[in-house]
Amino acid sequence: MGSNTKKYPFLVMFSLLWVFLNSVSLAETKNNSVMNLFCIENFKDEMLKANLKYDVEIAKNACDCYLDEFLKTTSHQKAINKCKLETKKKFNL
Repeated sequence: MGSNTKKYPFLVMFSLLWVFLNSVSLAETKNNSVMNLFCIENFKDEMLKANLKYDVEIAKNACDCYLDEFLKTTSHQKAINKCKLETKKKFNL
C-alpha cells in the first residue's frame, strides 16, 4: 500500500512534464521542421497534379491544420482527410 502512494507524485510529475514537452514540440513543429517542410512539398505536388495554381498561404494553412490534427489524433490519414476537406471548403478548391 505504501509503495502505491509513492507512485502517484511520480505520475503527476510525469503528466505535467508530458504536457509541457508536447506544447514545446508543437511550437517547434509548426516552424521549419522536417514534418512541415514535407507537408508543404507534398501539398505543392498535389496542387500541381490537380492542375491548380500553387498558393503559399493555402499550403501554410493546410499544413498548420495537418500538424495540429496529427498531434491531437496521432493519425496521419485522419489528419490528412480532415484538413483536405477543411482546406477545400475554406479556399473554395
